[in-house]
Amino acid sequence: MPSLGHLLSLSAILVVARVAAALVCVTATIYYVSAITCARDFSRSRRREDSDFAPPISVLKPLRGVDPEAYANFASFFRQDYPRFQIVFGAEDPDDPALAVARRVAADHPGVDVRFVGGKAKLTANPKVGCLAGMLPEAAHPFVLVSDSDIRVEPDFLRQMAAPMADPSIGAVTCLYRSQSTGLAGKLNALGLSTEFQPSVLVARRLEGISFGLGSGTLIRRSILSVLGGFEALADWLADDYALGNLPARAGHRVELAGCIVDHGLGAKGWKDLIDHQLRWNRGTRAARPGGYVGLALLQGMPAALLLLALGPGPAGVSLAAATIAARLAMAWFVAVRCLGDRLASRLWLVPLRDLFGVAMWLGGFFGSSVVWRGRRYQLERGGRLRVRPPMRGAGDPIPAPSPAVARAPVPLP
Repeated sequence: MPSLGHLLSLSAILVVARVAAALVCVTATIYYVSAITCARDFSRSRRREDSDFAPPISVLKPLRGVDPEAYANFASFFRQDYPRFQIVFGAEDPDDPALAVARRVAADHPGVDVRFVGGKAKLTANPKVGCLAGMLPEAAHPFVLVSDSDIRVEPDFLRQMAAPMADPSIGAVTCLYRSQSTGLAGKLNALGLSTEFQPSVLVARRLEGISFGLGSGTLIRRSILSVLGGFEALADWLADDYALGNLPARAGHRVELAGCIVDHGLGAKGWKDLIDHQLRWNRGTRAARPGGYVGLALLQGMPAALLLLALGPGPAGVSLAAATIAARLAMAWFVAVRCLGDRLASRLWLVPLRDLFGVAMWLGGFFGSSVVWRGRRYQLERGGRLRVRPPMRGAGDPIPAPSPAVARAPVPLP
């Protein structure tokens, strides 16, 4: 029979656990409500820009392998209602099959200025940055837009991205995206991007302004890029998309969030791809901002609410847990469906599963300092820098989502 001291010890542990879970429920609920408010403000401020400012733009599309619906994604950039632009496709491997798809799209749209760059990537720890550095000499225009290969846009995309640049104090412009995928693992990944990461971007916009870029599209003045050192300045950053906007911000230039929202097709991601991605994201965040990474515990509202219910709280605890769960689901719906226009309503029931998986990956991020990216293994150095390890076999992983690997990141996601 357990001793009195043992029972008192267990009772104390339960009390501490209930208090901790309740505290996280409170902090997370405050964040959820704040995210809804920020999303509402963004939606109200959005407008379809009708600006006469339309400078020539070079669109850079780094490629590696063929994404699902690659033809349609590429073609959406050829159909821009914009006076003067070019598209530059590039790949490390000159025989990359994605280049063949891009050439087929170009043949079907003969009126667009398009260039192809294969096998000219610079030697960098981040292979995507090396590819961009090799593509830049082909870019003919004073504004450069970098967008990942799995992005699809509306015909007014370039016009919406360029309009804020009429203000000379703005050095870069980026945009939100809505993610879609198939399969349970892919849907969980897309759900996390639309209902966790995008809210964090909107909260960052309200609290400190945009100071980062996103893989959906970042437009930068070429003169600023040159002063920063070109793409080589991003050579060993894990989060190159983020840094493409963050470096101009740190140099004193404003970064704006455009009113357009683009489509991001994740394709069918398996569990291994998803786990590799989440661990890479979390370990990169921990390496760059260890204090902030620990602080993410205060935003784990859904797991905390479920834990509080499992610990057998009184009526007040049940009410708090229910309010936290309701706030989490409300934020997911408002941001993803109402703000982003994401076709997400049919799978909101997956949010608890996504959040439980997310907290497991967050805990996993505390262990280990290596990451797998595009089939290669890297060692994470202090500050989120990359050091290449010997190559390993594996499928490519064209993840567009940004990761806060440099200072002043938005609240990051697993």
